[in-house]
Amino acid sequence: MARSIGADHVIDYTQEDVTRTGQRYDLILAVNGYHPIFAYRRVLRPTGRHVLVGGSKAHLYQALLLGPVISRAGRQKMGFMGIAKINQKDLVYVKELIEAGKVVPVIETRYPLRETAEALRYLEEGHARGKVIITVDQNHKTEQSPDQSQPGGNA
Repeated sequence: MARSIGADHVIDYTQEDVTRTGQRYDLILAVNGYHPIFAYRRVLRPTGRHVLVGGSKAHLYQALLLGPVISRAGRQKMGFMGIAKINQKDLVYVKELIEAGKVVPVIETRYPLRETAEALRYLEEGHARGKVIITVDQNHKTEQSPDQSQPGGNA
């Protein structure tokens, strides 16, 4: 799925250890924070960037506490997506990318608000490949969940 939305190189961390391949990267977008920050640092190019998007509390603390120290000590930049410095120029740029169709969210499935617990259970299974959306129907109409959809219908 990542390739289909524009990634040049995708690694399945369950099949390959990115920190042991000998390859160097300009950008590591660590969606799961699977390795310690120093392991990612070893495989970054000298001016590479590492951005932690998600992971355990230990990985989050490493990115928050050690990322700035590592970033100051050299040209590599290491950090956490949650503390990005947002500015108007970047927001306008992202808006333009979305409007041009160059950035398209991948929505896997939708659940009505009353099935939020089921949506969370699905996410906890760890198999979601796109966004799982909770819908709030203001007209209070009944909506089917993906596993209750009609045969041949889209979930």
